[in-house]
Amino acid sequence: MKKTLFLISITLFINVLFINAQDSSKSLMDLQAFEKSKQEFIIKESGLTEEEAQKFFPLNSELQRKKLELHRRLKDLMSKTEKSDTLSDDEYEQLNQEIINIRIEEAELDKEYADKFNKMMSPQKLFKAHQAERTFMQEELRKYREANKNGRITTGKRH
Repeated sequence: MKKTLFLISITLFINVLFINAQDSSKSLMDLQAFEKSKQEFIIKESGLTEEEAQKFFPLNSELQRKKLELHRRLKDLMSKTEKSDTLSDDEYEQLNQEIINIRIEEAELDKEYADKFNKMMSPQKLFKAHQAERTFMQEELRKYREANKNGRITTGKRH
């Protein structure tokens, strides 16, 4: 009996691992396809040359990763207020100051990377590339919301 339960447990564990691995690789493929579509859109809309694109996208990805980290820190700060309903005025003041500091860090990142981008392409192309990225992301968000509204995407499946 113990041997049978052990075998069943192992089988279930392997199935869960296999299913999670499939979901993970599908998500990775979806993310890669999304990134490829975004890059193609930006190249087309901004007129980036192949050389400019090869320099722009790695630098842009680096900037986005750093900004994502700042946004995670901001989210963690904001979650403090959800976990505690009894923060003092001093704690709120500290929280407000930390939020401001994160926003300043983000602005400093934008300035630092603007200087780097300006060395690799014209200001016009840089502006168009950033506009194209914003447009692409807004359109994808609109599609996601529309699909979610129509019940085609279940909550928790796409993050």
